[in-house]
Amino acid sequence: MNVEEEVERLKQEIQRLGNIQPDGSYKVTFGVLFHDDRCANIFEALVGTLRAAKKRKVVAYDGELLLQGVHDNVEITLKATTPPQSSS
Repeated sequence: MNVEEEVERLKQEIQRLGNIQPDGSYKVTFGVLFHDDRCANIFEALVGTLRAAKKRKVVAYDGELLLQGVHDNVEITLKATTPPQSSS
């Protein structure tokens, strides 16, 4: 799986585990993602995938490096995707 595919899978998992917000974004804590069995099986390096997604501005969270235990309560936000504008 390449980085782009992993970022897409990460988006799906955040939507599955997270809570939708009024603006259409989703929020989940790092601990929920890290301790989820399905995520553990999908992502060989969850922290690396999160960093790649953050670099691509797909997700947002405080800090650069998330560590299990220390950062379990850090909120990760999957940014809302805006639907394409129809030209009518």
